[in-house]
Amino acid sequence: MYAANHWGGSLEIATENDHEDQNRRNKNGDQDIDRASLYNIQSQHSGALDETQQSWLLNPDDASRKKTKSKYVDLGCIVVKRKVLKWTVIIALAAFLVIGVPIIIVKSLPKHNSGPPAPDQYTEALHKALLFFNAQKSGKLPKNNTFKWRGDSGLQDGADATDVKGGLVGGYYDAGDNTKFNFPMSFAMTMLSWSVIEYEHKYRSINEYDHVRELIKWGTDYLLRTFNSSASTIDHIYGQVGGSQNGSTTPDDHTCWQRPEDMDYKRPTQRITAGADLAGEMAAALAAASIVFRDDTTYSKKLVKGASTVWTFARDNGKRSPYSRGNLFIEPYYNSTGYYDEYMWGSAWMYYATGNSSYLWLATNEGLPKHAKAFMDIPSQRVLSWDNKSPAAMLLLTRMRLFLNPGFPYEGMLRSYHNATSLTMCSYLENYQYFNRTKGGLIDLAQGKPQNLQYVVNAVFLASLYGDYLESANLPGWYCASTFFPVKKIREFATSQMDYILGKNPMKMSYVVGHGKKYPRHVHHRGASIPNNRVKYSCKGGFQWMSSGKPNPNNITGAMVGGPDRFDKFKDVRSDYSYTEPTLAGNAGLVAALVSLTATAGDGIDKNSIFSAIPPMFPMPPPPPPPWKP
Repeated sequence: MYAANHWGGSLEIATENDHEDQNRRNKNGDQDIDRASLYNIQSQHSGALDETQQSWLLNPDDASRKKTKSKYVDLGCIVVKRKVLKWTVIIALAAFLVIGVPIIIVKSLPKHNSGPPAPDQYTEALHKALLFFNAQKSGKLPKNNTFKWRGDSGLQDGADATDVKGGLVGGYYDAGDNTKFNFPMSFAMTMLSWSVIEYEHKYRSINEYDHVRELIKWGTDYLLRTFNSSASTIDHIYGQVGGSQNGSTTPDDHTCWQRPEDMDYKRPTQRITAGADLAGEMAAALAAASIVFRDDTTYSKKLVKGASTVWTFARDNGKRSPYSRGNLFIEPYYNSTGYYDEYMWGSAWMYYATGNSSYLWLATNEGLPKHAKAFMDIPSQRVLSWDNKSPAAMLLLTRMRLFLNPGFPYEGMLRSYHNATSLTMCSYLENYQYFNRTKGGLIDLAQGKPQNLQYVVNAVFLASLYGDYLESANLPGWYCASTFFPVKKIREFATSQMDYILGKNPMKMSYVVGHGKKYPRHVHHRGASIPNNRVKYSCKGGFQWMSSGKPNPNNITGAMVGGPDRFDKFKDVRSDYSYTEPTLAGNAGLVAALVSLTATAGDGIDKNSIFSAIPPMFPMPPPPPPPWKP
């Protein structure tokens, strides 16, 4: 009998004897044929099978089977070595334990939103610097005021100003005393508003936007009370509440050391009938704030109306004199050296707030910088302060050239402002040694005089902001004569100065209270130095706390003190105000500088919000004609 061979040919696989053996096995019920027996039978009767037959029909012998089983495992679809399978299983199990189990555990835990990045030191310092304004508030304080050692104060301020409804309650105390100086207070509000206009996105990012707006409004509400803001023209402004005269022996803000809440002496107001500088700065503050509050139409319009009124007072020919001239309550403390810089500064802000081109025409009138000496190459003209606004005004107008480019007839003066601003930035660079520096690296903008830090922070803000302007205008840097400097050069100046203030200095001390591990503990400040123990200390009795060698019982967090001398030395002594007294204007510059530098809150500026009130500079192109029809 033959069976079909799938490989060709025939295979002889059965004989008659085989049939007989098969029948015999069937009878015995044996259904399974032993291939090994079959092999033996076939070997006996027909000889050994060829290789093809063996490979198709036969299993290996017993010895070969044992040997193969010890080396291979048949997985059905593949045959693998037993050792390989063993190690594969071990590795897979180890990988599961090392990788899979942790993943399962993490996946099974409840999910939480990832938090914001850790704030840099500028952001941390900024949070604190804003708090200082809460410590300086006068009037009836909100219930959520940060400092528990502060309370309502100055509720009778302006009682002698009978023409002012509700008196002159509110505003801010200037420094460590209890005087409200409206000139530097206005400058502080302008600086805060400017910083918000440029860096609103940063304030929002660190959840300080509402706070800083509330601080600005606290100041502008008070400024609106100091004159008849509902009138079109006025003949006087109240420029100060409280204060002192040199050599005075009567109880006042300087001869008494009392908490603001305990003041029991007279606080006279200063009625200003001529003061273009004070009025110009107030107009700038109100105009800048109107842009901050552009989302509150009613309040914004109120601010613009007040700015317009006080600006008219500033421009009145009969009132063009410094507000401090001959006033013994003002001149020794915040004496103004001129008002043309306020004309430049105020007219720029009035233009941004209203879009009225008459303000831009005035801001670019060549007579203003000439009288303000803005283009003179002298150190004092490169320093922004509560007294000299020229550097800030020129940078503010340079902004217009970079982003709006209004052209004729403004381009000539705007180019001059731009060039002067570039030279101011050059003067800050150590390459030119225009200003002296301490051995520790602090630029000496006070030219050897005390309280230098208030000028340094203003320079940091201008430098950082100028860098942002250049980058937003796609400019890689600027020229100092024939030398080109990249933007990073001015940023290095800004960060180096701020780092010094925050602790990278020979004293290893932060000059912002509450920032870092080492900072001034004997701040020259009445409210911070007297315990809030429900004891009312008299005018003279309070001096025991001024002369005390103990640290202040109340921490005035965020206050930037006057700072070190030109030898990097600092005396943490309460009685020496030149080292340890903070000021409102100084902290406003600090806030502006810090928000410009912080990286965790984003970068860049808001290019367009400041221009929101300005109409198109050029005629709009006419609409296209309708489609032609036959």
